Amino acid sequence: MQNPDCGPSIHGNGNLRYNVKVRRGTYGFDAPWPFAGLIAGAAVLLSLTVVSFAFDVAPAGVAFLLGGLYTLASALSYAYTTRRGKFAVWERELDDLDGGERVLDLGCGRGAVLMTAAKRLSKKGRAAGLDLWQAKDQTGNRAAAARANAGAEGVADRVDLVTGDMRALPFAAGAFDVVVSSLALHDIAAAEGRAEGVREAYRVLAPGGRLLIADFQRTEEYEAVLRDLGAANVRRRNLGWRFWYGGPWFATWMVEAAKRSE
Repeated sequence: MQNPDCGPSIHGNGNLRYNVKVRRGTYGFDAPWPFAGLIAGAAVLLSLTVVSFAFDVAPAGVAFLLGGLYTLASALSYAYTTRRGKFAVWERELDDLDGGERVLDLGCGRGAVLMTAAKRLSKKGRAAGLDLWQAKDQTGNRAAAARANAGAEGVADRVDLVTGDMRALPFAAGAFDVVVSSLALHDIAAAEGRAEGVREAYRVLAPGGRLLIADFQRTEEYEAVLRDLGAANVRRRNLGWRFWYGGPWFATWMVEAAKRSE
């Protein structure tokens, strides 16, 4: 019997597509320095716990122990999100793709979301990933890594990598059925620049198409821009514990909208 978690499978629409829950690519570690800081902080606090109890300063020992465990739990939450949780969330968000869509991922980096979408597409579908290809928030965030991941995931024949700025997309209006972005728009420093990124994402969306923007900050801004544009079904929602970078105080939110049919 074939392992259900390996290799290609037949989905409900009859298209041959790869099992989306198996990841063969290498997607790095989101913003490793904050994670390293959490680990270092936990180590310091737990070391102070040992010292405090050794010198019979029990109240300080208890305080350091609680702080150390709390910081360690935050580090574990962060690690889970970057290695597993965010993939599970995006698998759920993209599960209703029928296979023939044109999908655009803005700020795709190594392609975690891009490949998740591409594995749901048939040969009639197409997934484009746009980025400036600068190593900043992920380890080794380069076009070569994204290209290698497309090959490793078996979707290179339906993935295009494009160099471009989210504020001035090199695509025609209505070019995509689905536009997604994960933890990318906040990297644009100016509020007007972020607003332009949202407007551009909406511009290249086809009538009836869907826009999904996940981020851990500025999401109220994105929602306001989409409402000003007259987008349909605009809403902002918390993506839950699988997308926490340390805890609920650093949660990721999804802004979603649809483009009204003309």
